[in-house]
Amino acid sequence: MLKHKKYNKSGYTFLGLFSGAGGLDLGFELAGFEHTESNEILDYAVNTLKRNKPTWNIVHGDVREYEPSFKKDLDVLLAGFPCQGFSLGGNRDSNDERNSLYKEVIRIADLMKPRIIVMENVLNLRTMKHPETNKPFAQQISDELSGIGYSTTFDFFRVSQHGAPQTRRRFIFVAFKGDIYKDFRFPKPKKETTIRNYLYELGQDLNIKLPNHNPKWGFKSHVHKETGLPYDSNEEAIPVRLSRTASDGNPVRNFDSPFPAVDTATVWGWAIGNVRAFRVEKNRKDAMFVRNPNSTAKLWRIEASKIRSFTAREYARLQTFPDDWVFYGKNKRELQLQIGNAVPVEFAKNIGICIRETLEKMDGKKEHVLEHGEQMALF
Repeated sequence: MLKHKKYNKSGYTFLGLFSGAGGLDLGFELAGFEHTESNEILDYAVNTLKRNKPTWNIVHGDVREYEPSFKKDLDVLLAGFPCQGFSLGGNRDSNDERNSLYKEVIRIADLMKPRIIVMENVLNLRTMKHPETNKPFAQQISDELSGIGYSTTFDFFRVSQHGAPQTRRRFIFVAFKGDIYKDFRFPKPKKETTIRNYLYELGQDLNIKLPNHNPKWGFKSHVHKETGLPYDSNEEAIPVRLSRTASDGNPVRNFDSPFPAVDTATVWGWAIGNVRAFRVEKNRKDAMFVRNPNSTAKLWRIEASKIRSFTAREYARLQTFPDDWVFYGKNKRELQLQIGNAVPVEFAKNIGICIRETLEKMDGKKEHVLEHGEQMALF
């Protein structure tokens, strides 16, 4: 069972916006913060939050109409605002209406005056330009936070260096009411986390009983082939990419590296027995499912005795959700949207620990840690 160490209560509070399936909020709770309220618009994500955390106050509705139930003494405001308009995996459209939802974070921050604001998004905020000011979105957001009395610092992270077994990169803003705390530091990168302890057992043993986990061999595909050929019973099942077959990256993964970034669209799975990955040229004139008739890219194909797709639990493992966190939805798509859009829980917890220790130092509750003669905020 995948579980997380939960830190003792810190006495500090947080409120979550765009909470989704709860990755960022849960990470801060594990770091010892007290939950006050979460806002989320998607009904299936709200069901996930309410059923896993019945004591949390979940407000179901559009953030543009959201008014917090209390308006003072909040320590941390969390917001993983939508990334689809910024992401390379999305439309990357500077005029996408979801790109302006960060303004709701600023509206609510101006109303509540939290001590610290933590915002999470994709790396492309550094370069994508705001359509009205032509500033990079990261700078535009920082300037607007400055306008309500906050000083901002930001950085980007490869989450495999912060406890999650995937190469996903995330962008984190931390805004302080007034001046930036002089000793604040983001967490330092650590050794890369590999997938072995997260996925290996689930790939080899189909009899493990977990929520959102009902693995079955038999992947229906127009392009990949289950051969049914006999194979050695001692052979290992290996993870493979089953969609985005034009990708340059080899679709066969090993257990001693981080996984590629989990998203809401890419289909991953397992293959066992006589596994073969190869590239073919696509007949883009007469074949079915031709998306780009002008492309010359060769496409990956998988052949194996048996193939199956990942379960929702296997995707959730890569996002470091604990095994007792159950996802609710009407179909696989609703489950994958929740999981793929989430902030990895362990990464969120590490950011939360960093923020907690900063608050403790600001309040004189914690001594500065000296490392190699320097004053450090954490690690």
